[in-house]
Amino acid sequence: MNLIIDIGNTKIKASIFLKGELNTTKASEKRDVEFVKDLLSEFTTIEKVIISSVREYPERLINFLKTKIQHVFFFDSKLPIPIENLYESKKTLGYDRLAACIGAYAMNPNQNILVIDAGTAITFDFLNKKGQYIGGCISPGLSMRYKALNHFTKKLPLLSVNEDYPLIGKNTNEAITGGVQNGIVFEVDSYINQLKEKYADLKVILTGGDAPFLYKSITNIAILETDVLAIGLNHILEFNILERSNN
Repeated sequence: MNLIIDIGNTKIKASIFLKGELNTTKASEKRDVEFVKDLLSEFTTIEKVIISSVREYPERLINFLKTKIQHVFFFDSKLPIPIENLYESKKTLGYDRLAACIGAYAMNPNQNILVIDAGTAITFDFLNKKGQYIGGCISPGLSMRYKALNHFTKKLPLLSVNEDYPLIGKNTNEAITGGVQNGIVFEVDSYINQLKEKYADLKVILTGGDAPFLYKSITNIAILETDVLAIGLNHILEFNILERSNN
């Protein structure tokens, strides 16, 4: 049984994999060690752990896990991965972006893949059919755009995602929702179309909190896969276990 720990800015998410398949996912705002203690008491056969964090190095958590679990890995630029990373600034690359690409490639081997993670920011990441991560783009997400309009103007209200957004707004609220949401849809569709001119067989994977909105709104065919990051981290974990056994 594998434990995948993804430490975000506000929450910690844990996924349990059993024989390569995702079994359970839990999220919490607890302190990381308290959360993991609860997990270990519930899932007593965990043998391997990998941790990914957007915060500082979780030294206390790692030290705790090493007293409980035989195989503990922290995902950083030094950890071997099952694809080739051609990004020029590897140390500044978000590991969540890389892990999501690894997960997408594990699910779609030998394919040209675009992973779009629609969260606080929208990230576009491209991996070619040779298993080479090339790079991508970062753009403000839905909530960030709404907050920016409110913060940097004196009169515009703070709005949020709305299922009903017009192409032509007839009042200020409609103009904001139409501008923000159509803007993102047009941006994503255009990005996909531009990449498809070079890679006609491009496979598009959508993930992140706002992925369901994009899935319903863009004109391009895409796969909605909310667990692609956890799947990628599990493949990195298994890859490193295999590397250890071969050395």
